[in-house]
Amino acid sequence: MTPALLHPFASPAKAAGDYLSLVRGEGSRVFDASGKSYIDGLANLWLCQVGHGRREIIDAVAAQMSELECYNTFNPYTNPAADAAAESVRARSPHPDGRVFFGLGGSDAVDTALKLARLTMQRRGDTARQVIIRREGGYHGTNMGGTSAQGIALNREGWGDLVPHFVEVPRDDIEAMARAFSDHGERIAAVITEPVQGAGGVWPPPDGYLPALRRLCDLHGSLLIFDEVICGFGRTGEWFGAQRFGVVPDMMTFAKGVTSGYQPLSGVIVSRVLCAEMEDPDFILRTGYTYSGHPASCAAAVANIDLIDGEGLLESATEIGAQLETGLKALVDDGTIESCRGIGAVWAAELGYDTMAVWNGLLDRGVIVRSMGTALGICPPLVISADEVGTILDAISDSVASAAKPD
Repeated sequence: MTPALLHPFASPAKAAGDYLSLVRGEGSRVFDASGKSYIDGLANLWLCQVGHGRREIIDAVAAQMSELECYNTFNPYTNPAADAAAESVRARSPHPDGRVFFGLGGSDAVDTALKLARLTMQRRGDTARQVIIRREGGYHGTNMGGTSAQGIALNREGWGDLVPHFVEVPRDDIEAMARAFSDHGERIAAVITEPVQGAGGVWPPPDGYLPALRRLCDLHGSLLIFDEVICGFGRTGEWFGAQRFGVVPDMMTFAKGVTSGYQPLSGVIVSRVLCAEMEDPDFILRTGYTYSGHPASCAAAVANIDLIDGEGLLESATEIGAQLETGLKALVDDGTIESCRGIGAVWAAELGYDTMAVWNGLLDRGVIVRSMGTALGICPPLVISADEVGTILDAISDSVASAAKPD
């Protein structure tokens, strides 16, 4: 019998009994219905910074729901949790005098940022500026705007006509980006990019790439949007990838790590310059979501950010990354894997062939990572122990050795 639940990024023909049912989480581990333990080497889906089962967040959410479970933040309403979460986020961003717009998922945030970029140009009188430049391999969610902004071609296929005015450039080719500006400069509203491409394969930018991209946007009067859904909230060793690479975008999207997944929440951090252009008493920002500023989600964000701060998890990301880098390079040196790449606590082990057999072997060994074509994505909670990181590395070595390498 097919399951009642239609699973995302899965075959709808898959039988209910073929799914792995996870029932509990604690620290860096999750447990299935039989009690088997798995090291969560993907932090749920690039997001559980503080680990599973944290009572601090659970209690904060419960306390908020006992007072006000939910109310919209459309004019004229607000709530203390939303106000506090917005302040907590912006205070740690490169825009401490900017403003925060809330949604629920990263896809919401991306669509909102794209709308705000085009809105900015329309309000400036640059009505021809509607083009958005995307990078090959970029992942920007699955709403219509984010699907159109996808640099992963398979995710754009099969949906019919998408949103117009998107132009793609090769992932790391700044000269190709410059040519795109030369060809379309007067029509470009914005460039959208992840500081480190995540779902597209974990690709850190080449040295100097992001500063050069900032200069191109400034030269041509376009906006720069950083999609920080994966990079944000400590993953790179700084609060945001923007700070890790020393580049300040005009807008930043976030989600995932803002609550470590305890409640759905996302948002866009908007620079003071762009906010000032909207702060006209006669202007109404006609976009938003029923759950924008959801009190329980925002309470989770405040508690989660306090944990990241209080437990020094930015520093932990750097330490975890150093251990992963050393271990993965050892696997390269002994011929187990082809190469590795990453930054902070997000890495990829490149095998050079389809990883599914190795991924299945890892799951059998109680280790969860992400199969991404020819690479394995590794993105553990920032509370993972050194021994658990070692177990992930050993499991990769054993699973590669036991899997039949394709001809």
